[in-house]
Amino acid sequence: MWVASPATADVSTSQKLSVLSSWTQTSASSYNTWNSARQNQSAWTEYAFDWSTDYCSSSPDNPLGFNFKLSCHRHDFGYRNYKEMGQFSANKSRLDSAFYEDLKRVCATYSSVVRPACYSLAWAYYEAVSIFGSLAAVQQADIDRAARIKAAAER
Repeated sequence: MWVASPATADVSTSQKLSVLSSWTQTSASSYNTWNSARQNQSAWTEYAFDWSTDYCSSSPDNPLGFNFKLSCHRHDFGYRNYKEMGQFSANKSRLDSAFYEDLKRVCATYSSVVRPACYSLAWAYYEAVSIFGSLAAVQQADIDRAARIKAAAER
């Protein structure tokens, strides 16, 4: 029996939305599946996903050394593709929640000493996209607050 690969399948709108949904859930497995696809985009050409990103927009990708770059990339992926599919409003809240969960998983990889500062930044980034729809709303004061938390923890 021959099974079509994603690159050779005739993709319907419902199939594209199904894959998009599976790659933009809050779970680590959803993130990992998306990241595997990101690393092998040519296998998904038929789906015509928009893989472009500006990472964390005008906010730092690595605030205080915490690497939020891929979390921002997946968030961009969800926003851009759901907008293109005309399904953004119905999915924005979940995309923002998935972003926050991704950021918290990044924070969990750092030592318990600096983790509170990372979580503070993760919350600021989440609030910016959740309320304003953009990381441009992250203020220097948010980064400064996290820097104070980090500095106090490292003493």
